Amino acid sequence: MAWRAELQLDYTLETQRTVARYTHQGPLRILKSLYPEGNQICHNVLVHPPGGLVGGDTLDIQVKVATGAHGLVSTPGATRFYKSGGYPAMQQVMADVADQARLEWLPLEAIAYNDCEATNRAVFHLAPKAELITWDVTALGLPSSDLAFRQGHFQQHIEIPGVWLERGNIRGNDERWLNSPLGLAGQKCFASLVFACGSPIASERIESALETARSIIEANPLQLQAGITCVHPQVIVMRVISPLVEPTMDLLKQVWAAWRHALWQLPSEPPRIWSV
Repeated sequence: MAWRAELQLDYTLETQRTVARYTHQGPLRILKSLYPEGNQICHNVLVHPPGGLVGGDTLDIQVKVATGAHGLVSTPGATRFYKSGGYPAMQQVMADVADQARLEWLPLEAIAYNDCEATNRAVFHLAPKAELITWDVTALGLPSSDLAFRQGHFQQHIEIPGVWLERGNIRGNDERWLNSPLGLAGQKCFASLVFACGSPIASERIESALETARSIIEANPLQLQAGITCVHPQVIVMRVISPLVEPTMDLLKQVWAAWRHALWQLPSEPPRIWSV
């Protein structure tokens, strides 16, 4: 039986404290709000108890961050798109970030299992003075367990309407794209880390973000498989490909922490769930 789950998560600033409230239908939950950085930033963990999606399943997540609020959301594990039996499965995130608000949307990886028919979609609406840090990590199959992604379809979609759209359509039987040097070159994990604003980013902030990330990339084993660019006056993107999720995620976390310090003058306070 197909499952549809919905979650509405709202962040508001109340007496100098970011407060999270949510409503849900079906198997989606937000765990207790945590404040490891003080009252201004609210950390939450998004939980999908079934642990994965099969054909016909839909996860619909709506997020609103009100003026002055700052929310950080992660997940306790991967989003798993299992064999679909020919029916599509979709996870959709729609976020609205108001002026003077910040959102950090940092889920762990999405795994495309063999013979899945899946869409992983995230759309971020940013007010003129809103700011966002997010990443998207996709793993094709489970190479360490010899469970390859050989057939099926996975669509990855990240969008800031009217500003930037990144969409990947990956088919398990597309040997040319999966293995060509002009495609994924046999790598099983690809990822994007994004810093975006609702208005053009000041030139000095762009340079700081680029220089900070490049210094980390140059010292990382993935230095030849990662790159960063300002793709639009409002968007900075780092992209990575690698054989496994773990080295990719390690690099993303390092740059995320450095960007927090350089762009927001905040310490790198990782979500507690990352160390569990």
